[in-house]
Amino acid sequence: MDTRNEPIYLRPAGLVIIVALLTAMKLFAASQAHFVEDEAYYRIWGLNPALSYFDHPPMIGWWIAIGQAVFGDTVFAVRAMVVLSGLIGSFALWRTTSILFNRTAAGWAVLFLNTSLLVGIGGILATPDAPSVLFWGLSLWALAELSRSHNANWWLVVGLMAGCGLLSKYSVLFLGAGIVLWLLWVPGARRWWRSWQLWAGGLIALLCFAPVLYWNQAHEWASFYKQFGRAGAGGFTAKYVFEFFGALIGLLNPLIAILAGFGAYHMVKGLKAREGAPSLLLLSVAPFLLYLLYHSLHARVQANWPAPLFPAFAIMAAVFVANVKMRTRVWQRVGGVGVLLGIVVALIVQLHAVEPITGQFARKDPTFQLRGWPAIGASVQAIADAEDAAFVATTSYGLNGQLDFLFKDKLPVFQVTERVRYLMTPPPDTVLLEKPGLYVTEDRRNQADELQKVFEKVEEVAELERMVEGVRLERLIVYKIEGPTGPVLEPVRYR
Repeated sequence: MDTRNEPIYLRPAGLVIIVALLTAMKLFAASQAHFVEDEAYYRIWGLNPALSYFDHPPMIGWWIAIGQAVFGDTVFAVRAMVVLSGLIGSFALWRTTSILFNRTAAGWAVLFLNTSLLVGIGGILATPDAPSVLFWGLSLWALAELSRSHNANWWLVVGLMAGCGLLSKYSVLFLGAGIVLWLLWVPGARRWWRSWQLWAGGLIALLCFAPVLYWNQAHEWASFYKQFGRAGAGGFTAKYVFEFFGALIGLLNPLIAILAGFGAYHMVKGLKAREGAPSLLLLSVAPFLLYLLYHSLHARVQANWPAPLFPAFAIMAAVFVANVKMRTRVWQRVGGVGVLLGIVVALIVQLHAVEPITGQFARKDPTFQLRGWPAIGASVQAIADAEDAAFVATTSYGLNGQLDFLFKDKLPVFQVTERVRYLMTPPPDTVLLEKPGLYVTEDRRNQADELQKVFEKVEEVAELERMVEGVRLERLIVYKIEGPTGPVLEPVRYR
């Protein structure tokens, strides 16, 4: 395809420059902004690699471990692989869209994904969503290569990428369902059922997933109960449906979401005609999207859950902008404004994440979890010195992760509750627990009454406020605890 008449930002050189600039912004924010709670918790996973974990499969923990091996126990180390995955995912998306559609659409797809609010701007956060987005996208890339070359060996790559996706997040199971639908629906794809490589690819995916299966079998299927037990939990209600769609549209980028909707609508024609490319794109996302809709009719869908679908949504929007027959320039302008909006918002949010522009939004600010932790750490350290404390105890995993990072190489920090989260770490030394310690808790999660059952002394010694620009985010309470009268750590409960 002749690309000489395309805008410069759609040409390879222009795309490389834009993605490089956005990546530079991510690198800056990734190295300078503090952890959110989940990242601080996953940092502990990286320090203690395991076959799997209570909350999720292990991939994000393994990624963090790689970053820590290269960059040490730092904030940037936790996020390094996540930022790198954004570059790899962008190239894979460009290649996928080029194969299935055309290079003009490929350029738009890369721009749309990188300027989406959840994946583009939130692309520094070290959570299981990052590897699940990457490997879902790489699975689509391998399927695109299969469609182009008709080389059955690509099924082995599909199996490997899908297997790595299963090591990232259980939601990638829905991708497998979508691939099966595609194989059943498209006449030209049905021949692959007779290919041994298809079945070998499925076996590769299962072997990749084997560590998670083994870990769960050894721990009473704890992670499966935790995650799959949420499916359809709660009675029927419509109150979360609009919240789900609102968050989906907002985090995709409203203008890009509109284009993706039109793109999906036009692809339905290809789906009805059983064409390979549009059928692959729509059927690969349909099972997970339908599940999320079903879940929203029973309980809240967390904003990050649809993240693996965003590359496909970016392709849908891109194909519409690149191929629309009527008023092409109008829709290209809408796409351009959407990209510009995403870049501006990304710049503001990344800078705000590092240095708050204002604190007036308090906990309504999506970046509030980043704020005020170094000051809290310094205050708790001063109290620990004054009270001659030998350890810090907590009762929530987010606070535990934050304090564990702030007190690394200083004081041991551990959560006395939910011990199933820490099966990969050795328990605290019982001799240590005989010494005086501190219990630090958020006011809203205070369990001092429970600690009074296992310590002779639980005495409040300080109240701290986590602040941003003079605005209080939350109150923390510090207790001195000493004289254990029974087991301090809760027994491990798998469910």
